[in-house]
Amino acid sequence: MNFSHLRKDFPTLCEDNPPAYLDNACVTLKPQQVIDSISDYYTKYPGCGGRSVHSYGTQVSRLVQQSRKSLAKFINADSVNEMIFTSNTTNSLNQVAKGLSWDEGDIIITGDREHNSNLVPWLQLKQEFGIDLIVVKSNSDNTFNMQNFEEACSQAGDKLKLVSMSHIGNLDGVKIPIKEITKVTHDYNALISVDGAQSTPHMKVDVKDLGIDFLSFSIHKMCGPSGMGALWGREELLENMRTIKAGGQTITSTTYDSVEWAKPPAKFEGGLGNFAGMIASGSAIDYLSKLDMDSIHAHEVQLNRIMTDGIKHLNGIEIIGPEKPEMRSGICSILMNDLPAHDIAILLDEAAGVMVRSGHHCVNSWFNDRGHTDGSLRASTYFYNTEEEAKLFVDTFCEAVEAFS
Repeated sequence: MNFSHLRKDFPTLCEDNPPAYLDNACVTLKPQQVIDSISDYYTKYPGCGGRSVHSYGTQVSRLVQQSRKSLAKFINADSVNEMIFTSNTTNSLNQVAKGLSWDEGDIIITGDREHNSNLVPWLQLKQEFGIDLIVVKSNSDNTFNMQNFEEACSQAGDKLKLVSMSHIGNLDGVKIPIKEITKVTHDYNALISVDGAQSTPHMKVDVKDLGIDFLSFSIHKMCGPSGMGALWGREELLENMRTIKAGGQTITSTTYDSVEWAKPPAKFEGGLGNFAGMIASGSAIDYLSKLDMDSIHAHEVQLNRIMTDGIKHLNGIEIIGPEKPEMRSGICSILMNDLPAHDIAILLDEAAGVMVRSGHHCVNSWFNDRGHTDGSLRASTYFYNTEEEAKLFVDTFCEAVEAFS
């Protein structure tokens, strides 16, 4: 599939001398269709969905429900009632953490390459409720160690309450075997929560095929508006969870001393919603639904191969994760050792319009554990990136490393 013709849908890529935007693991660019959806809400029907019955409110309610249906279909959910709009993956994971009930001694298992959003909520529970957290060590190349995971589950035994793992690591692009992990997790009668922030935008994710219990992802990483994410959960689990946004439409009725909770998803969407964001999220999902997700993944791997082959010979740098780019999706994250990652990132932008990320990528625990306190430089691709942009990154990066060496 040739994606180059889609670049015309992205206004920032239609400017003279557009940037080589390689920071897609953080946030993706927005197509005109999504921008138009946001503008249409504010200019044509800027009303309150789900509450007001006038024509503005009715139109918003209809479009929000349509967006919810698009999301549910995209991940093959059983029901739109399982699809909750949130502000991002972080918000979704916090809803899982604070929505479930915990007893002292309950055990949560997670990985050693997790984004802070899939670590800090569990550390909070450890402090507040006395739960125990087991961190499963990866192999030396950051691939998943199934034996370590099974040993952790055996150690936890019937105290195991939840396994929470990133499907694809935002640090290195490494995918873990979620279906195998899910089977073991359920053998211990525990739940599994998946951070899909880096998988859902880049590959086919089918919640029923994976057999998982919760999926969190960020729509701003998949051509959608900033500040929008989603949480999917099995309906019977959502019905018994507490909401972290109590009030507004999360209830059907209250008295001065009682509350009757609404059914999901309303139960979890308290307060006036980001209606423009919800509607535009549907536009983003509809846009992606017309593309072949397997082709997106293959395209990103090819771009990663160009970047990897072009820089792996350099002294003073080390690519995080497996040597083979096909095992790192579209992410090429580079340890700079004694080289200044932030300065090189600035130089790439100023000299050639190559936009990458530098720092700890919210995986501070991994860097601190290994003594890499300066973080890394990360180039991450999406379907609208080109081979020419990948080659430009290689050429400019090589020049920058030489300049600072």
